[in-house]
Amino acid sequence: MSPRVVLVGAPGAGKSTVGRLLADRLQVGFRDTDADVEITAGKPVSDIFVEDGEEHFRELEAWAVRQALTEHDGVLSLGGGAVLAEATRELLAGHPVVYLEVGLSQAVQRVGLASARPLLVLNPRSRLKKLMDARRPIYEGLAVLTVATDERDPDEVADEILKGLER
Repeated sequence: MSPRVVLVGAPGAGKSTVGRLLADRLQVGFRDTDADVEITAGKPVSDIFVEDGEEHFRELEAWAVRQALTEHDGVLSLGGGAVLAEATRELLAGHPVVYLEVGLSQAVQRVGLASARPLLVLNPRSRLKKLMDARRPIYEGLAVLTVATDERDPDEVADEILKGLER
């Protein structure tokens, strides 16, 4: 069993929104590893960061990705930082990874920097930019397809992904 599509990208790229659309079009299930982590921990990601620390969250996240890659045959959305773990990057080799690329201004609008994003506290715009800059080469290196999402309707993005994966 293996996912039909694995979506990666920064917060605000549209992984959940586009992922659900893709799953509907492909008539398969949608799975989000951040949601899996929250179920396992019994609390929101932001609480895990505050109460248990980022290291613990990353351990739970790596486990969630590993499980999803072997158990899920639909559309899989990874948390933005899941690709930071080398073991996770190795597991993603050979999977149809799609990088949803988003610019800083669009990500800021979509994320709404007042939301509970644990890595974006204290000067959230600057932290988001640094996070995006650091992760971009990793996303690009893993992706078999990169799709820009700025100023685009999620349906249009889903269409481009489907066409790109048909090739």
